[in-house]
Amino acid sequence: MRYFKLYLVIGWLLVLLVCYFSLTSSPPKIDIQFKYLDKLEHMASYFVLMLWFAQLYHSKYSRIYYAVFFILLGITLEVLQGLGGIRLFEYADMLANTMGVVIGYVITQGRLKNLLP
Repeated sequence: MRYFKLYLVIGWLLVLLVCYFSLTSSPPKIDIQFKYLDKLEHMASYFVLMLWFAQLYHSKYSRIYYAVFFILLGITLEVLQGLGGIRLFEYADMLANTMGVVIGYVITQGRLKNLLP
C-alpha cells in the first residue's frame, strides 16, 4: 500500500476524534428531528473506524483484532460517560457501536475489501 503510514495516522486520528466526541461535555449537535439519530451517529462512527482499519489490514486475524478492539473501545467509552456524570450511560449506544463494527467487518469481507490505493 503506497500511503500506508499516512492512512494509519488518519485512522488513529479518527479513533481519537471518536474518543473526544464520546467524552466531551458538549458534543456537536446535528439539528435533525429524528428519534434515533444518536444511535445512527454511534453506528456510523464505529462503521467508519472498522471500515478504515479493515482497508489497512487485510488478514482475517488483524480484522478480527480490530473488530474486538473497537467493540471494547465502544463499551469502555460508554462506561466512562456514565462515570463522568455529565453524559449518559446507555446500553443502546453500546449496541449501536457494536452493530457499526459488525457491519463494517462484514462489508469488508466482500467487494469493499481493498479500497485504498
